[in-house]
Amino acid sequence: MQHLDDDQAQDIVTIDLEGKSSMADHMVVATGRSTRQVASIAQKLAETLKADGYGPVRLEGLPAADWVVLDAGDVVVHLFRPEVRSFYNIERMWSFGDDDKKTAGGTA
Repeated sequence: MQHLDDDQAQDIVTIDLEGKSSMADHMVVATGRSTRQVASIAQKLAETLKADGYGPVRLEGLPAADWVVLDAGDVVVHLFRPEVRSFYNIERMWSFGDDDKKTAGGTA
């Protein structure tokens, strides 16, 4: 997701969920440096996804913005503060046995 790179999200990881879950086809996990940045990234991304035709985008976790989830149907995006991401480590939970399918960096 180029928009995450543009908004200076860090440690962007995309996880392929096909065959693992019926909730979405892809999960994106990224980190913001502060609650303010997490909230800003989430709001901008929600607007962009709506404009790109993803339909209604559900946004959970504002205004606290320690962990914000965007549900855009086939894609679910998790945005964390660094400490919260380390604590929950959800990408490890969802990428079991799929290290070769996980994409890190700006290619998400």
